[in-house]
This record gives sequence, C-alpha cells and structure tokens, in this order.
Amino acid sequence: MSPDQHGNDLAGFLRARRTQITPRQVGLPPGPGLRRTPGLRREELATLAGVSIDYYTRLERGKETRPSPAVIDSLARALRLEEDEHEHLRRLAARAARNAPAPPTAPSRAVRPGVELLLENLRPSPAYVLSRTLDVLAANPGGLHLYAGIDDWPVKQRNLARYYFLHPAARDLFTDWDTQIRGCVARLRALAGTDSDAPDLAHLVGELLLKSPDFARLWERYDVRAHRPGTKHFQHPRVGDLTLGYQSMHLEGTPGHRLVVYYADVASPDHDAMVLLDMLGGRHALEPADQDTGTDARDKAH
Repeated sequence: MSPDQHGNDLAGFLRARRTQITPRQVGLPPGPGLRRTPGLRREELATLAGVSIDYYTRLERGKETRPSPAVIDSLARALRLEEDEHEHLRRLAARAARNAPAPPTAPSRAVRPGVELLLENLRPSPAYVLSRTLDVLAANPGGLHLYAGIDDWPVKQRNLARYYFLHPAARDLFTDWDTQIRGCVARLRALAGTDSDAPDLAHLVGELLLKSPDFARLWERYDVRAHRPGTKHFQHPRVGDLTLGYQSMHLEGTPGHRLVVYYADVASPDHDAMVLLDMLGGRHALEPADQDTGTDARDKAH
C-alpha cells in the first residue's frame, strides 16, 4: 500500500465519523440551507476541533498526513469518539505520517499441542482458538458446536465473521444478531487500521463485501472496537436457550491467536446446556486451518 493510501485511510475514517455526528449532538444549530450529506459540515467540525477549515479539508482529502497528537485528540473530542475509536484514529495518523511498511508476513496458523491440551482440559466449557481475522483454528467439542452448523463447513472455511454473515443458522442462533455483527465488523475495522496490507484480512473482507450487503453497509461506517469480556445469549437448535459468560485472552508465543472460553455457574440450566454441547461428539480439537488432512466425516460429506 502506498503512503497516499495510508493518508486515505485516515481521511476515510474522518469522513465516515463526521457524517455520523449531527449538529444537535454537539450543541450546534442546524444552520441555514439543505444539507447535502448527513452529519456535520467540514467547517463545523473544524471549528469544534479548533483547526482551520483549510487544514481540516486537507486532512479529509488525504493531502495532509502529519497531524499533531494535539490535533488528533481535538478531532477525537469533536467527533465524540470512544476510547477504542480514539486509539484507532491515533494509529491511522501514525501510519499516514510514516512511509508504508513492507507487507507483513502471514501469521502462523499452527496451534501448539499444549494449547490443544488446554482446550481439552477446559471441557465442558466451550472454548476455541481464533486467528486475528477470526478463523477458528482449534476448538473443543462445546466450542465447535456452540456455533450451530459451523461444523458443516470445511475446516479452512470456519471463520466467525463468515459465519455471522453467510451461514443460514446465524440469524436464528443469536437473539441480538444485529449487535453481534456490528461488534464483529468493528473488530475487523480495528485490525484494518494497523494491518490493512495483510493478505488474510484483505481476502476475508473482499469476500464479505462481495457476498453480504449487511457487511458492506457496516464496513463503510468505520466503527472500531476492541474485544471485551461479556455475555452472549444463544437460541441453540440442539440444546435450547443458554446465556454464557465469556473471556478472551491472547496466547503467548503465537502472535494474533486468542483463546476464547465460555462459562456458566455449575448449578444452572446454562451449565447443563454446556454439558449437552460437550456431549454432541466431535474431536477435541480442529486441525490447523492450513491443513486438509485428517478432517472428520462431516468435512468429507461436504
């Protein structure tokens, strides 16, 4: 990617966020005349951020690529960015200010034997290992079957973003599917802010832009969000309704890999449902996504 493109990433983020802030939200009158685009006008945002209209226009057109930290912080306040979005803006500005780095090498997909053993020891809690682009690299039985129907797909295709937007079971599985897909896209956007040259990300985003209008709509919003612990509610076709807490953690020694574990109180119906998920069968771990050998009978049937 050229240095100009890095500036365009910064410009695109600023434009997208500006159109999502209304004058009323920042205490400004609507102003005279019909607005050609939703959100704030450039001159309004420039005034709120304390920069000249000419300077902000150059920023948004990708002509100015070295905004100071103070300007970035002022823009973040004017745009009412949350912490994750503010940090994302800082990273975009830093990338725009330096020469484009060499394209990063693809991260390893290999899951260490010790991590596979950990997945087994976590049963019946559903658990899986994700790549930075949400590929499911390994899972115990509950982790695999929690996402109903994902085991119908070949190992290489098992990706949570792909599942949310393209698997027919996803909309029925999540009671808050709209919230889930917004969070999913926001996490990929955050990754794109630092590794937009990465082939693994470009391939996934390109596929979803082509196949999913919902993804394309959300991708253009430029929302960014880090992954945080919380709860998820599932309407699972095989074990019924369950609400599980989850925790995500980075795995040392394998950059980009995250271990995600779900849990429930032992004396609860949700824990009983977890046990049922664990009993649905399947191998204790998936093969690395760059290998085709040894896949189970479901893969061979598809």
